[in-house]
Amino acid sequence: MKKVIIITLLLVSGINYAQSNFEKGMQKAFELWQDNKVDEAENMFERISNAETDQWLPHYYIAQINSLKSWNIKDINVLKVQLEKAQKHLDSAMAISENNPEIIVMQAQIFTNWVAYDGATYGMKYAGKITELYNKAYKLAPENPRVAFSKADWAMGSARYFGQDTKPFCSEIEKSIELFATFKPESNLHPNWGLERAEQVVKSCKE
Repeated sequence: MKKVIIITLLLVSGINYAQSNFEKGMQKAFELWQDNKVDEAENMFERISNAETDQWLPHYYIAQINSLKSWNIKDINVLKVQLEKAQKHLDSAMAISENNPEIIVMQAQIFTNWVAYDGATYGMKYAGKITELYNKAYKLAPENPRVAFSKADWAMGSARYFGQDTKPFCSEIEKSIELFATFKPESNLHPNWGLERAEQVVKSCKE
């Protein structure tokens, strides 16, 4: 009996130690990212993803970093490398966590990177898929502020592109800001971005 208790304690302490290492590594990566050491943060997330094969979060953040780096990129070769890496890691995240609204939103963001680079070439290919992804994410998690905001922001951008009135979407984005105030991420490691961007969009609505 004593041996069983000791083995159980060792297993529990081992699990806690592993969780602690994961959390410490993730926090370190976030700190590097916050200090604008983006490449170092990305490398840290990659090391964590290789060590913690059942965790979707490091893959998600690698995808997000490469998506963010790809805005306003003019060189198709640079864009392709970054977005292919983003897609590879997002595919890994999806394999670990299916029907995850945060991952679905990030997939839509990556497709939007392509449309933003060349709407004439990639709009036909991805625009419909992006709308479908946001609708799917919204069906899964209508109270998630990133889902609500990103869905409305995409619809607003589409309306603007086609010369339609964008005002109807301003109220939807205002509602998403209310969701940011009450939404609680699963942990301090889970996605919690979007509020500043939503506030900027709402401000532009009033100008």
